[in-house]
Amino acid sequence: MSLHEQIASDLREAMKARDKARTSALRMAVSALKNRAVAEGHGPQATLDDEVVHTVLASEVKRRREAATAFREAGREESAASEEAEAAVYEAYLPAQLDDDELTRIVDEVIAELGADGPQAMGQVMKAAMARVQGQADGARVSAIAKQRLTG
Repeated sequence: MSLHEQIASDLREAMKARDKARTSALRMAVSALKNRAVAEGHGPQATLDDEVVHTVLASEVKRRREAATAFREAGREESAASEEAEAAVYEAYLPAQLDDDELTRIVDEVIAELGADGPQAMGQVMKAAMARVQGQADGARVSAIAKQRLTG
């Protein structure tokens, strides 16, 4: 069963269990997946491959985290908690995130392979490093480590 099909199946189970929060989060995920399928020229009922589903869910997690931060800054703690709960539902479908040591090792390997030196090589390093981590690390984390390594 593909990840896309798993999410649809989990949505049906959440609806049967009357889990409103999980049902709402999964409905939004299914909607985002349908939007992506249509954007790629497929029909709304198309099943996306796991890599695309990971990309869509990672984007949704990032949006939820940013929204939670904005709500928290506005003093709306309940809304922030709701956004974080949705992000947690999406994260369950994503691959485990790399720890900082492993991520640093990957960035160091990329820098060595490319012979990168200095901040001007940041684009090349980011492109190669992001291809290697494949959704297992946020781009901001990769960027921070690459910047530190290239300027330090």
